[in-house]
Amino acid sequence: MSKIKSGLTYEGAQVRLTRFMEDWLTNIKSVVKPNTWYQYNMTTQKYILPSLGNYLVKDLRPDLIQKLYNTKQNEGLGVRTVQYIHQVLHGALDYAVKLDILPRNPTNACYKPRDVDHEMQVFNEEQVNQLLMAVKGTRFEALFQLAFTTGMRQSELLGLKWSDLDWKNKTITLTRQLARKTTDKANYVPPVSKLTRIDERFTQLKTMAAKRKLNLGNATMDSLRRHLFIQDDERSNPQRVRWIENDLIFPSIIGTPMSQANLYHRFKCLIRELGLPDIRFHDIRHTAASLMLNHGIPPIVVSKRLGHKNVSITLDTYGHLIPEINSDIGQIVDDLITPIRVDFTKEHTDNESHEESNNIQSVENKE
Repeated sequence: MSKIKSGLTYEGAQVRLTRFMEDWLTNIKSVVKPNTWYQYNMTTQKYILPSLGNYLVKDLRPDLIQKLYNTKQNEGLGVRTVQYIHQVLHGALDYAVKLDILPRNPTNACYKPRDVDHEMQVFNEEQVNQLLMAVKGTRFEALFQLAFTTGMRQSELLGLKWSDLDWKNKTITLTRQLARKTTDKANYVPPVSKLTRIDERFTQLKTMAAKRKLNLGNATMDSLRRHLFIQDDERSNPQRVRWIENDLIFPSIIGTPMSQANLYHRFKCLIRELGLPDIRFHDIRHTAASLMLNHGIPPIVVSKRLGHKNVSITLDTYGHLIPEINSDIGQIVDDLITPIRVDFTKEHTDNESHEESNNIQSVENKE
């Protein structure tokens, strides 16, 4: 009997999925980004191990895994989440194949749910103005102004430092993002007072396209100036127990990185109070893109501003939001190629007269 069939290929024992996933997560931790590892670990603990953790890895069959996908969908779990379960299991079991624990990856025979096209939710101009007016003069004014005018991701906004801002040239440079804070022991982040380097909270942006320099308008620069004064007041407040300087543009009230969860909660409370559509914080990015495209800013410019790798991503994501740009194209092209009557007879007569004149001139020259 082969080692694979007997299950004796993992330290001489029949390994269960719980043990295998723990080892796999440990092994990949140094080669994936912190946010990615956090998502892998959370998905494993929350969705995969409760259903499949007690199975021997060698006994995992496609029907068992497919049943997990189907059950989670029937329970109302989102399509993207079920797809992510598949992604995590597929990666882990590929590793099992490399270790000769499995002869083949059983997830290859499973049907993962298809993407469901959802209508993208965005604010219109009036709703954007309503929100910006509501936060004017507060510590959130510049943050939302910058979010709506640049389309930055939440993690990018919270990773900005004052040193990234060029006041003279009205530009801001993006190089880092705020990493997700986790509370599990393996990825524990100590309290700020015990940190020796606050940069441990940040990671570099993923692609060269994401590392970008953005031009800012006068209104945005003015909001940042007001924000600087607000932050100076917070820093020098005598009632404040402490302020930990990290040069962050959008820190917490004590200077440390702002909690992403707290910002999300503040945003949700704000739109609820204003009676605005219940969109996600990330939909601010979609709103910024749709407003730029609807006002005729070329897709290639919007793509670079958003930090997309190429313009096709921008068009695939937001192309349906710009019908106004295409509304007159039929008439424009029609006008370009509509045939115009040309009097070829007159042109032919003119050519003959020109040729006759040349002949006469030639004879005169010979004489």
